[in-house]
Amino acid sequence: MTLRYPQVLLLLCSLLALPLAMAQGVKLDTPVGGWRTGAPDGEGESFRQTVNYPASSVNTPAGQANTARISGQIKSTPKANDPGRLIVNGVSMPLKIDTAGRFDRPFSFPNGSNSVEIRSPDGQQRQRTQFLNASGGATPAKLRVLLAWDSDGTDLDLHLITPDGAHIWYGDRVAPNGAALDVDVTTGYGPEIFAMPAPIKGQYLVYVNYFGGGYRSDEEGQEEAVQPLTTAQVTVITEEGTPSEKMETFLVPMRAVGELTLVKGFSYP
Repeated sequence: MTLRYPQVLLLLCSLLALPLAMAQGVKLDTPVGGWRTGAPDGEGESFRQTVNYPASSVNTPAGQANTARISGQIKSTPKANDPGRLIVNGVSMPLKIDTAGRFDRPFSFPNGSNSVEIRSPDGQQRQRTQFLNASGGATPAKLRVLLAWDSDGTDLDLHLITPDGAHIWYGDRVAPNGAALDVDVTTGYGPEIFAMPAPIKGQYLVYVNYFGGGYRSDEEGQEEAVQPLTTAQVTVITEEGTPSEKMETFLVPMRAVGELTLVKGFSYP
């Protein structure tokens, strides 16, 4: 079949309009694309959410800097209370959205090039942005561990044991060796983020603790506590944003509140 010029032009216009149509249903307020220097000295960046059961859908700390959050709105969402998808630098995680379709998550971005994509629960709407993060000369983290999980109103906690015996968790978030828990999410889905600029050589242990159970509405609309099975997703990233980057993801079922599971032991380098 031979296409005439007007037909070719119409086809090209249709193809170019497709990504725009998919993006129209998603509004991404932060982050924005381009070059940015981050908040000076971490000013306005708070990575600890307050415990709030039943959990609210939008629970980023008050006054959070826009350099450390992912926020916006999916304008047309299904009535089912399903999460959207958040994809940061290739790591796909559930994204909590409220009844109006809004989302607001604290997130600690690494230095260098970052990409953020938001997808609606049905996958039909999406928006993507890319930016270069330069945080005033801060040392990039050579080791990062991200924890996400697939249930709402639940609290899973990330624990790391470093080769020198330091234990990093929500109760002791910064270690003398430079390791830190950047984000502690208590309201479902995560992510929680561990980062270490200068990893010590040796064996690391990654644990996940099922700290708090979820809530759901009964027939009368009242919240009742449950202990749902939830699946933890742990992603270990080394040398992120470099030609030597390595990424591994592990899925672990968490069956009961109080459960502590060794997810992965690995050596660095």
